[in-house]
Amino acid sequence: MIARKLVTDTIPPLKTSDSVQIGLDRMIEFRVSHLPIVNDQQFLGLITSDDLIEAVDRTLQVGSLSLSLSFHQSFVHEWQHVYDSIRLLDEQKLSVVPVVDKNNNYLGVISVYAMMRYVSVVTASKEPGAILVLGISNRDNSMTHIAQIIESDNVQILSSYVESFPDSTKLEITLKLNRVEVSTVVASLIRHNYTIRGVFNDSKSNEGAMDRYDQLMNYLDI
Repeated sequence: MIARKLVTDTIPPLKTSDSVQIGLDRMIEFRVSHLPIVNDQQFLGLITSDDLIEAVDRTLQVGSLSLSLSFHQSFVHEWQHVYDSIRLLDEQKLSVVPVVDKNNNYLGVISVYAMMRYVSVVTASKEPGAILVLGISNRDNSMTHIAQIIESDNVQILSSYVESFPDSTKLEITLKLNRVEVSTVVASLIRHNYTIRGVFNDSKSNEGAMDRYDQLMNYLDI
């Protein structure tokens, strides 16, 4: 999904002629700590709550303040992938990510809420099913092989992501499956020498699943 799809205009930007007090009130209203400054559709930069709080006179115009230089280029273009927005949000600890077109015209912002909603959809977190965490070597990172093992038990992978670790050849693969009861899948993966780091189930749909998992692990250790 591209950034344009997550843009919202419900959080209005500031103009350089707006006062510091207007900026602070707007941040409180929308529960953000950053706001874009826009004049005639042109994105000028981000202003932070610290920039506003440090102003001695709350009646000063926003344009008279020195913006935090590190935030001047904090935006994504409308055609960039949402992952670029997530990266920027994390790296610069932003509360909103401005989106602009090819002419630097302001289109709106992507909020943290919109990001979380997107992540919820792509990870299928709302769907019932087990979550498996596998520990593997980066040389054995074959999703095709893992998928074949899981699908041989008539189970589907709804989402997956890979996590690497600094100074390590180990990876963790997190899989969201479309079935709550996955003891047969766990057994199949273990037979193929995959390390199971964790199994997480929908407890409301399948109480006691973790107990059965522990029993399986004890059985396989015998």
